[in-house]
Amino acid sequence: MAYKLRWASRSAELRWGRLRWMALWAGAWLTGHAALAQALPPTVSAALARAQIPLDAVSLLVADAEGKTVPRLSHRPDVAMNPASTLKLVTTYAALDLLGPAYTWRTPVWLDGRLHDGVLKGNLVIQGQGDPKLVPERLWLLLQRVQGMGVRHIDGDIVLDHQAFAPPESGPADFDGEPLRPYNVAPDALLFNFKSVAMTFLPDPAAGVARVRYDVALAGVQLPASVPLTAGKNVACGDYRAALKADFADPARVLFAGSYAASCGEKTWPVAYIDPASYNARSLEALWRGMGGQLSGRVRDGTAPASPATFELVSPTLLEVVRDINKFSNNVMAQQVFFSLALPRQSVGDGAAWASAAPRQPITPDMAREVLRRWWQQRISPADALVIDNGSGLSRQSRISAQGLTRLLQVAYASANMPELMSSLPIVGVDGTLRRSRASPASAHLKTGSLRDVMALAGYVHAASGRRWCLVALVNHANALEARPALDALVQWAVSDNAAP
Repeated sequence: MAYKLRWASRSAELRWGRLRWMALWAGAWLTGHAALAQALPPTVSAALARAQIPLDAVSLLVADAEGKTVPRLSHRPDVAMNPASTLKLVTTYAALDLLGPAYTWRTPVWLDGRLHDGVLKGNLVIQGQGDPKLVPERLWLLLQRVQGMGVRHIDGDIVLDHQAFAPPESGPADFDGEPLRPYNVAPDALLFNFKSVAMTFLPDPAAGVARVRYDVALAGVQLPASVPLTAGKNVACGDYRAALKADFADPARVLFAGSYAASCGEKTWPVAYIDPASYNARSLEALWRGMGGQLSGRVRDGTAPASPATFELVSPTLLEVVRDINKFSNNVMAQQVFFSLALPRQSVGDGAAWASAAPRQPITPDMAREVLRRWWQQRISPADALVIDNGSGLSRQSRISAQGLTRLLQVAYASANMPELMSSLPIVGVDGTLRRSRASPASAHLKTGSLRDVMALAGYVHAASGRRWCLVALVNHANALEARPALDALVQWAVSDNAAP
């Protein structure tokens, strides 16, 4: 009996000790007091000093992925800052949580007319419902299926319905004055090949030219097949894009007034098409005719029939899309997912739902923001502020704290979708946007973010001790792009955690 009493007393002490420890941790977490965490590592402080970045422009948090201990490092964790593309973690994890990793987008297609002897007397109608990856090979498969149903000649129009998403609120040059950058392409319910053209230059010294190949053809647009090689032997590659003296201002033609150095080898240059409103029509017409199809009418925007679709093109899974978004920081794909959060749930698995149901309001950014805001408050943290602009982080308005991002990472770590989210993140020194990191290779899965005056990292560090840390670093300063060595040093410090509590 005495033994049992002693054991009961000892158990009560242990329980009380755990409660006191949890209370201590919670207080540290909510207040962000640096006194309960280590000071900035000397290697990090020194790198920030070399970059001339003051400590009040930096927010850092390194915390246990399971939330079992006080943060290992905490510096201004509750300050809302611009996170750049680390905000994609919010959009992609919300999508995994709300839609599930196996979610797919449906693109319904109608043969809207009578088919006889290879001729469709009517229209071919394609309706967009937000597929983020309608790349050329998948559009080819869509049209191949049309031809497989016997259509060789469309005696009518090809009608494109992209009314599921509201028109863009801004132009491609509005963010940074760079309309030809593919990262500035706006979301579209029917987004063909990111409305971009990838040009590959292949030197042919025997002919004295570099051959130019294009990943898509555009009807009515002149695309030069070659450019001259730069005269002289052993010419350094340098800035090959500037040397080409390209002119993309005319939607009907691309011009190269310069030359290409043979020493550059093979290079690929992706460019957003200067007239995004006509991109879908030009690319689809060129593809259809290139496959031997005939078209009496034209490719135009319009409205899909209310009848059930003839067939549907099914997208890759959300899991595959999230991997592309996070590994390579694809902005327009992230915005496609962001808009899709507000699509009617009954459209899942029913590609004709948008057309066959009563007319609905097109999805706007405000609708998507409201879905994400409610999810954040209910699932992640009602206390931590979140300002969402377009879901991609390509914004000057977006704001989140290191504490909020860490909380998201911890919730995700405890969820069934943890493997999906973590595997989508770039691996330090191995792939994606972190392949050039100088931290220990394969030591962390981290999402990167960079804008003018912003540099950020957020994700999971696999420490030498076997522990797993959530790491978030946000830098908002004119010298932010010089913070890479400091962030590499922070990752390396988190990896080497043998002295951690």
